[in-house]
Amino acid sequence: MTNTESKSIELYWRPGCGFCMGLEHGLGKHEGLSINRHNIWDDPDAAAFVREHCNGNEVVPTVRVGNTVLVNPTTGEVLAAVAKEMPEALS
Repeated sequence: MTNTESKSIELYWRPGCGFCMGLEHGLGKHEGLSINRHNIWDDPDAAAFVREHCNGNEVVPTVRVGNTVLVNPTTGEVLAAVAKEMPEALS
């Protein structure tokens, strides 16, 4: 993991996913959060990461915050992971 990634929310998504759009909208209400978006349909490595954490399925949104990986999380669950893994991002 690069230093940039460790300070960011890694959001694995795909086009047309309503759950992805809802999560991104919820996270967008919190200024200062850095979100790196990975389209699993365009990025084979991103798709492999998701399958690795979702029993071989491509379940999105999947989110990585530091060492925490969340599958189809709520905005609150992502913010709780941010508070635990990188609290400085919520300052």
